[in-house]
Amino acid sequence: MEERVLTQNRKARHDYFIEETYEAGIVLLGTEVKSARAGKVNLKDSYVHIENGELYLFNMHISPYEQANRFNHDPLRTRKLLMHKSEIKRLIGKVQEKGYTLIPLRLYLVRGKIKVEIALAKGKKTYDKRRTLAEKDARREIERAFKEKQKY
Repeated sequence: MEERVLTQNRKARHDYFIEETYEAGIVLLGTEVKSARAGKVNLKDSYVHIENGELYLFNMHISPYEQANRFNHDPLRTRKLLMHKSEIKRLIGKVQEKGYTLIPLRLYLVRGKIKVEIALAKGKKTYDKRRTLAEKDARREIERAFKEKQKY
């Protein structure tokens, strides 16, 4: 089963603690599919919201398809996500807890179908973000020192 990542939300891992991840299908128009396959998608400020027991993805930008003339789509339209009812009910319970939110992590292609990986996440405070960056820098320094040592 080969996956091809179309886009990732890199900012999400910086701004949130990721608790759990889920795979969801997404309802797209034909021109959106063609644009997404070309990689013209942005998940940067997007989020998932639950309305009437259904999941919806807001603020995901899919650029208009260039060859589609008047039948093109609205780049920022709300898109429905497809998951099993039991999974959605479980997510509703989790999101009602204090501080949890649903965010998309990546958009990818599996066996010709476009899927979204969504995460149950908790927001980081500023000091958490600084700590994460400091740990990342420390790891990088250790790796650099190790490589220098291997040269000699």
